[in-house]
Order: sequence, then structure tokens, then C-alpha cells
Amino acid sequence: MIAPLIHRITTLDLPVRPWPWPFAGERRAEIDAHFADKQREKPKIWNGRVLLGRNPQFLGEHFGADYFETDFASFLAWRDWRFADIGVFNGFGMGALRSVDGAFVMGEMAQHTSNAGRIYFPSGTPDLDDITGGAVDIASSVAREVEEETGLTSLDYRAEPHWDCVFAGSTIAMVKVLHVDLPGEALRGRIEANLIRQSQPELAAIHLVRRASDLTAAMPRFVTAFVESQFAG
Repeated sequence: MIAPLIHRITTLDLPVRPWPWPFAGERRAEIDAHFADKQREKPKIWNGRVLLGRNPQFLGEHFGADYFETDFASFLAWRDWRFADIGVFNGFGMGALRSVDGAFVMGEMAQHTSNAGRIYFPSGTPDLDDITGGAVDIASSVAREVEEETGLTSLDYRAEPHWDCVFAGSTIAMVKVLHVDLPGEALRGRIEANLIRQSQPELAAIHLVRRASDLTAAMPRFVTAFVESQFAG
């Protein structure tokens, strides 16, 4: 992974266009075998449809890219095989929940997920439900992921007007800071109470990050780079 670069962005233009991904076609048998192995390890994962990006462009405060539809099995193989096609990226939104006393709130992924043990903000690779008017709607994707993972809705937070796009080569995280009018411990308690009510929550634990020393190796580099930039500011 290249050293992350952070761009402050105010507009996103992410049209979805039909495109036959050569990697998914040419390595189909290997991809299917890889996914079968992963399903034996984690039976809860399923081969749904996801959206990946290509042709990214940063122009001032504007970010644009083309998105295309593929299957989760191809995405998983691409990711696990060290991003086998460098012309494609995983571009997704993240809801950076921040408490009134300055703590960032992150979730630890549960063991049944494909990212077990990883710690980051509510997020997810876009899927077909995130398409609005023929384009990927990252704001709606973030709202949906935050609600699914934490139980918080748009009534519970105030979103910053801009995005912090963390560019790390094959990963582009579009981060939106979401301010919650609760202290960190109270916010964590509210999310934990919501997790208890779920039959199979995506998150296994909630972590508070108040300073750079709270960052850990379980957090992806694009997440820690964003948090470091916020504390430095």
C-alpha cells in the first residue's frame, strides 16, 4: 500500500457504467475455488453484488471515478491476492463518529465477517442499493452502514459538509466526520446496547480513540492516517 494522501473534497461524481472486468472473467475458476474455501471458513459470507471503481480523478475539491458491478467472490479474491488488478480500486464511504468530547468511535468486526478483527469506522463496499440516479450515492451508503452497525440515524449526528478522501492506491476511503452530542463513553454504551439487541451483529466490540497512541495495528493504514490528520489539526 502506498503512503496515504488525504484530499478535502466537496463534490463526488461516481457514475455506474457497464464494464466486463477482465480479472473476473480470466480467473473465474480460481476465484470460485478461492471463494469456496472462504465459505468453508466463514459460512455466513455470501456472493452478492458489489461496486468497484476505476479511473479515479482528483480535481481541486472534486473527486470523480467510474464504478462497475461485480460479484463479491471476485472482489474478495482481488483483495486477498494483493489487489491483483492495479487499475481497479475499492472506493467506499466511512462514517467517522466523533463524540462531543473529541473521541472517535470505531467498531471491531465480528469473527463471522470477512474482515474479522479489523477495527475501523462504519463502512462497506458499495452495492446495488447505493445507486441513485445511475451513480454511487456515498452519502446514503454511509448513513445506511452507520445505522446497520450502530443503530444511529441521521437524527443522531451532524455531518461535516466536506469529505476527507484518503487515497491509498487500491483503496480510496471517503470519510465523513459525524458529530454526536454525547460523551465518548455514553456513545459507546448506546452502540453496545444496540449490538446486544441484534441476533448477529457485524461488530464484536466498540473502541474509543482519543489520541494517536490509541491507534492499533488492527486499524487499516488509511484509517490511522485520517485520524492522525485530525489530531494534528
